[in-house]
Amino acid sequence: MKTHTISSQFLDLDKVEKIIKSKAKLALSDEAKEAVLKCRRYLDEKMEKSDVPVYGVTTGFGSLCNTSVNKTDLSTLQSNLVKSHACGIGDEVPQEIVRLMLLLKVQSLSYGYSGVQLDTIERLIDFYNKGVYPVVYQQGSLGASGDLAPLAHMCLPLLNEGEVYYHNKKYPAAEINEKFGWKPITLQSKEGLALLNGTQFMSAYGVWLLLKARKLSWLADIIGAVSLEAFDGRIEPFNLSVHFARPHVGQILTATHINSLLTGSEIIARPKKHVQDPYSFRCMPQVHGATKDSLSHITSVVETEINSATDNPTVFPDEDLIISAGNFHGQPLALVLDFLSLAMSELGNISERRIYQLISGKRELPSFLVKNPGLNSGFMIPQYTAASIVNQNKTFTMPSSSDSIESSQGQEDHVSMGANAATKAYKVVENVEKILAIELLNAAQALEFRRPLKSSEFIEDFVAQYRKHVPFVENDTIMYKLMAASREFIRNVDVVMEEI
Repeated sequence: MKTHTISSQFLDLDKVEKIIKSKAKLALSDEAKEAVLKCRRYLDEKMEKSDVPVYGVTTGFGSLCNTSVNKTDLSTLQSNLVKSHACGIGDEVPQEIVRLMLLLKVQSLSYGYSGVQLDTIERLIDFYNKGVYPVVYQQGSLGASGDLAPLAHMCLPLLNEGEVYYHNKKYPAAEINEKFGWKPITLQSKEGLALLNGTQFMSAYGVWLLLKARKLSWLADIIGAVSLEAFDGRIEPFNLSVHFARPHVGQILTATHINSLLTGSEIIARPKKHVQDPYSFRCMPQVHGATKDSLSHITSVVETEINSATDNPTVFPDEDLIISAGNFHGQPLALVLDFLSLAMSELGNISERRIYQLISGKRELPSFLVKNPGLNSGFMIPQYTAASIVNQNKTFTMPSSSDSIESSQGQEDHVSMGANAATKAYKVVENVEKILAIELLNAAQALEFRRPLKSSEFIEDFVAQYRKHVPFVENDTIMYKLMAASREFIRNVDVVMEEI
């Protein structure tokens, strides 16, 4: 895919992933261009003929909605809005997520409900296509009047203000605009509001997190299967008859996946001395499956959001309507982003329990998975690390969306706090990746103590690929390097996923 054409065609997660991975350029379809031009013409004509105040177009913003602004000052009103709302602080948003913010803002503005100039959208596309990523900060959005502060930072370079990254180096936006011959955009009526009202900060995080979470969910099954083999676990809990008796889709999918992963294994087929496995092994279909079902619901909400117009007011040229309402409110995203934190945290929680079982000296495995425990501490402390990360995730699962703090002199009296839910979920998902990397480190080590028995062809090949990056540990060594290498393997390994 060399070019992705922005249109009214539904944009799903798989398509976004293809756009990102293929490094496709963006372009507006003729259909989108006409919709944008039509809406702008309508708005200009309406403002010329009407003396009726229109929120954010001929009035101030928030609690200043009853303060009218002279028509000669409408452009200044919009540029002032962008500048005054650039109040972000804290850590910078990763460039890969800013890139998604640009894509999703262009998509939202392309429907012709926002009244922006075509030149404004084209400049955002220029930023995306040239790899010019505005500096955006993680803190500052209430997730209700849209992601005001982060989107203001994203749009400052349109006005020759703010900073940008170009080839991973930070520059004043004015310097990069000059390099490419981009003149500052003179914002017209409503444009600043259209740029700042919207949920593209939350939804960009949501898209990035779901793409990563889907992969980690699938990897959790694979790594859990390696642990099951290493722990000499039983296959009966994955019998599909059990799961058709309680037919949650994710549960059935997980059991099917793990059965498939272990097909042909000598280890799983051998007679077992123990009658039952701990929950962290036996209940993988139920726990991993619940996360898969959660991700399915969250995906539905996020995909709806990224195919929507989320600024305010909404302009309907064909109906001769300009309606001030609340499509910028982030509540749908806030709830599911908190849900994402909880669902993914549980993958880390159960993973750490499997780590603990593997190092506990049970089922003919040596204590801490080394041949000479005592002289060697072996894999004692990686479990501590995993436990500390699990504890941190538990603190991050306190829902941001359960809170609301009044703003704008009471005009904005209920906010979603979805932006905080997004940045918190980012930390959870990154942490789960670390925990799964530690589990794989332990599971691959423990599996060697089952030799000469072999696991399935898939598991043996997966572990062989892993061993190219992370060696078996004979005696104590510096473990943080192995944990980092294990995480890097997880980040880069390709997995074939069925629909989640």
